[in-house]
Amino acid sequence: MKLFDMTGERRLNYCVRWILLGLTLYGWTSAYADNGRVFSFTYEVEVTEVVSDEAVDVFIPLPVENADQHILSSSINSSLAGTYGEDAVYGNRYYKMHRPAGDDTPLRLSATWQVHRNVVGIHATDLTPESEALFLGANIFVPVSHEVLAPILAEIHAARADTSPETTTRAIYDWVVDNVEYKKVGTGWGNGDTFWACSERYGNCTDFHALFTSLARTEGIPARFEIGFPVPEDRPAGVISGYHCWIRVYLPGQGWLPIDASEAAKFPEKRELLFGTQPTDRIQFTIGRDLVISAATKRNPLNYFIYPHVEVGGQPYSGEVQTRFSFK
Repeated sequence: MKLFDMTGERRLNYCVRWILLGLTLYGWTSAYADNGRVFSFTYEVEVTEVVSDEAVDVFIPLPVENADQHILSSSINSSLAGTYGEDAVYGNRYYKMHRPAGDDTPLRLSATWQVHRNVVGIHATDLTPESEALFLGANIFVPVSHEVLAPILAEIHAARADTSPETTTRAIYDWVVDNVEYKKVGTGWGNGDTFWACSERYGNCTDFHALFTSLARTEGIPARFEIGFPVPEDRPAGVISGYHCWIRVYLPGQGWLPIDASEAAKFPEKRELLFGTQPTDRIQFTIGRDLVISAATKRNPLNYFIYPHVEVGGQPYSGEVQTRFSFK
């Protein structure tokens, strides 16, 4: 027996549907090909080993929609109906699944977005007083004007040609790229901890950009933390092992300048590119540190928000959460 045994008319209709779908996808790609890249990104979550005698909330970050990143389509399939929300400070959006106490419905979610990413340069925008205060202030792991920064800033001041924000930003970039090593050894790295980066001089992207943020803000230069996932340009599809983060700094009269110091340390040939340009090799989800999306996170803010945040009975859950991220 043939798996598909169609009449001529059905076969024609089937082919027409696929041709129309192909033209739609081609149209998306063609429309954006001259200024970016189109890909799909899938975010999958399963929360296991959660007892049913208490209510469970699962918060999933959502990708941003802005001038750099357009969401062409989206699909969220979850085992429980969800609601949308956003944090009051940064406007980060999320999808929330709620399971009442006594319910044993499995907690699963699969979300896919068709995304267009631009090559990003400096954003010529004004800075409001509220944003300036927000992006000059300290975070729990990101101190500002702390004595631990003084020796590093002394070296930066000695290396820069003048005291302008542009020159200072570049001097900070060069110092961080030259003096912090990208590696994941032992424990302590990965928290975006300026104190760790100052003392150990290694870490992942969060540690690089925590230190950069502390140095920039201490110099009166607003710095904004952004996080998402890498989406490699050198392969057509694959699984993504974890997040990636970067920053933007605000230069008066120019706007927000994208900077990726950790990738510059990993790939020296990209050093000039990654100071002021952001390739299409990523998808952005959220911005900011010390995030509040619930009563529990108001007491203990999220360090950053890229993986699922789970609460059981209104308290943070530390059990197993399975995730899988992929693109094509």
